[in-house]
Amino acid sequence: MKYVITGAAGNISKPLAEQLLAAGNEVTVIGRNAENLQSLVDQGAKAAIGELEDEAFLTATFAGADAVYTMIPPQYAALDLSAYGALAVKYATAIKANNIKYVVNLSSVGAHMPEGCGPVSGLYRAEQELNKLTEVKVLHLRPGYFYFNLYGNLSMIKSMNILGNNSGDGAAKILLSHPVDIAAAAAEELLKLSFKDHSVRYIVSDETTQGEVAKVIGNAVGKPDLPWVPFSDEQSSEGMLGAGLPAAMVEKYVEMGVAMRRGKMWEHFLQTQPHEFGKTKLADFAKEFATVYQAS
Repeated sequence: MKYVITGAAGNISKPLAEQLLAAGNEVTVIGRNAENLQSLVDQGAKAAIGELEDEAFLTATFAGADAVYTMIPPQYAALDLSAYGALAVKYATAIKANNIKYVVNLSSVGAHMPEGCGPVSGLYRAEQELNKLTEVKVLHLRPGYFYFNLYGNLSMIKSMNILGNNSGDGAAKILLSHPVDIAAAAAEELLKLSFKDHSVRYIVSDETTQGEVAKVIGNAVGKPDLPWVPFSDEQSSEGMLGAGLPAAMVEKYVEMGVAMRRGKMWEHFLQTQPHEFGKTKLADFAKEFATVYQAS
């Protein structure tokens, strides 16, 4: 089988490509930087260097593929959410031009929300554009909140001895996903190619509360009393603006926190249980986090 993987130097795309290669498949990996793809080339992958926004490049690179894995990189510089749909349109054009029949697309929990979930509502737009491919089977993977996002709180934990967000108090639910679990699910689907029509698969490694996140992370880094502190929307906005994020996207990330706080982001997942959970639990990730914390 021939696969094309976008975002191939990423935390999900790279292990996904490695699993497809290990199974004896032909894999083309797309990236902007050849050096970042070299380890995959060493394992037998073909590198395609170019920009995802280049429709002609995508069309040429997708040629001959049996299936493609698509992902939309974070659109931090976008003034609105249209950039997500615009890139999905380019994917769809290249897929249709090459008569590709299978697509596994990385989306997110919360992508059932056309509005009100910040950048994840951008992924809703991407899903809708890919779903216009009537002769193509499309599976949208919807993972939970990435464990790796917690690395953005390293300095907060070190300097302020707290963990928090505008996503609610310590009792608020949170769904967590590890990139390794997401890659494993994507590999499973691409190797089997048994999904039908336009469908969704949720990938959640652990389901817990934000207070439990603070407790487990705190214990792992030697701060057993680490509290989860709920931030106001204004506090979150000020923090992100201070970190240099564009104002338009800060507004969207604050909005996503509100969707988490109100439970709207998890709503569709909870309505469609039961689900198979990934292997990497919060306690497992806490060990990884502690290693990075000590080295930072």
